[in-house]
Amino acid sequence: MAETAVTLPSPDKRPWLEVGTFLTRYGSWLALALLILVNLAITPNFATWQTLNVNLTQVCTIVIVGVGMTLVIATGGIDLSVGALMAIAGALAPLIFLGKLFPLPHPLVGIALAFVIPLIATALLGLFNGWLITHLRIQPIIATLVLFIAGRGIAQVFTNGNLQVFNLPEFQFIGLGRLFGIPFQAILMVIIVVTVAWVLRRTVFGREVLAIGGNERAARLAGIPVASVKQRVYLISGVLSGLAGLIVIARNSAADANLVGLGMELDAIAAVAVGGTLLTGGRASVIGTLVGALIIQLVRYTLLANGVPDAAALVAKAAIIVLAVWLQRQNYR
Repeated sequence: MAETAVTLPSPDKRPWLEVGTFLTRYGSWLALALLILVNLAITPNFATWQTLNVNLTQVCTIVIVGVGMTLVIATGGIDLSVGALMAIAGALAPLIFLGKLFPLPHPLVGIALAFVIPLIATALLGLFNGWLITHLRIQPIIATLVLFIAGRGIAQVFTNGNLQVFNLPEFQFIGLGRLFGIPFQAILMVIIVVTVAWVLRRTVFGREVLAIGGNERAARLAGIPVASVKQRVYLISGVLSGLAGLIVIARNSAADANLVGLGMELDAIAAVAVGGTLLTGGRASVIGTLVGALIIQLVRYTLLANGVPDAAALVAKAAIIVLAVWLQRQNYR
């Protein structure tokens, strides 16, 4: 009896999945390179220090807030309160260094306290977000929605809704100062990105963050202090949001509780998504968040510099987020 050759079914080769994997890993870098090339070709005066400075100063606060958002999303959470916390920090600082809250023994004391007190306040508010999530078992999107709604109102109460204008070079150095010709806020941004990237890769805390986002129940069974880690993550997000708020008011020489941080939560989430961090948690890239923020800023700059209305930039931003999430789904089906 002749042997019958049995042909095993070939594995399902789906080349588009390999392409999707490649785009998920390197798509943000390719998109950034493409944006730069397009601008070099069509945008007047793009390759100038002035243009670089404009885009760099605009992107710094998105990145700083985005780093905190990356940690939050890595645990499977979300933080909608970041813009409101920026407004609170921005409202508190001028009240302190202008001596409206309490008398100051020396102007330098007021400047120091104007950095310390707002950051402590936003850290505590971030911890409050974490407490709502871990102790009251409220979903992150609902828990942080509390301060998203109330936080800006708190900032407006602090200032009675008034614009606070000031001229204080010692304080404004954080937003307008330069070291070796480089904007100081950009130096702060790089320090934060490098530090948090190292923490995620090299420390126990970083591994705990990713483990919780990957499988919270398994992490709990493995002995990871889930509640403590989540609270620290939201605390860090609060501190970084407060720092971003101080940079914004220093850069603008004014604090407006109605506008500081407005829409920042959306920019930060977009930067995280475009940068390759899984929105479901378990994997994070702080460097990717930096690249994602640069992409978002360059898309807006490209459209505005070429006469396209700002509304179109919002549509483009939404399209970029949809594409980033779609690529993630293709790679992790």
